[in-house]
Amino acid sequence: MALAAPLPSRPVLADLLPAAGSRTGAALRELALVGGGAALTGLAAQWSVAVPGSPVPVTGQTFAALLVGTALGARRGVAALGLYLLAGAAGLPWFAQGSAGWSMPSFGYVLGFVLAAAVTGLLARRGADRGPLRTAAAMVLGNLAIYAVGVPYLAASLHVSLAKAAHLGLYPYLVGDALKTAVAMGALPLTWKLLRGRV
Repeated sequence: MALAAPLPSRPVLADLLPAAGSRTGAALRELALVGGGAALTGLAAQWSVAVPGSPVPVTGQTFAALLVGTALGARRGVAALGLYLLAGAAGLPWFAQGSAGWSMPSFGYVLGFVLAAAVTGLLARRGADRGPLRTAAAMVLGNLAIYAVGVPYLAASLHVSLAKAAHLGLYPYLVGDALKTAVAMGALPLTWKLLRGRV
C-alpha cells in the first residue's frame, strides 16, 4: 500500500521579510521576530475586560497568540509565546490586566497559547492561512488548544469540576472567539492576496 506524500511546506508571512545578509543579521532577525511576537501578545493582553463571576477576563492576547503562531510559523511562534510565558511568570507585568506570575487561575490559558502557536504555525506552513475557510479552521483548532489546557488548569486551580470550569472559562468567550475568527478569515487571506507577487 502506497503512503500518502507529505504536504509541501509553504512560507509563512514572516518569511516574506527581507533576508539578512549575514549569519549575525539572520540571528538578529530571528530574535526580533520572536521578541516582537512576545511583545505584541503582551501589548494585546492590556486590552482586558473583566467578566462578572469569572477569574478569566476577555483580552486581546488570545487573538495575538493565534496570529503570532500563524504569521511566524510553529518554531518561531512557540519561541515567542514561550518567551511571553517565561517573562510573565518571572515577574514582567504583561499578562492580562498588568498581572505577572504563575499562581493565577487563568495561567493555564497562557500555557495553552504556546500549544496554540504550534498548532496554527504548523497549519500555516501547509497554507491554512491562504483561504477564508482554512483560516477559520486553523483559528478554531488554535482556540481548542488553548481551552484544552486552560479549562482543566482552571478547574484544578479553583477545585471545581470541568463542567463548572467550562461555564467559567469557556462558554462566555465563544462569541468573542467567533468574532476574532471572522476577522482572521478576512485579514490573513487578504494579506496573502496583496503579497501574491512575492511568493
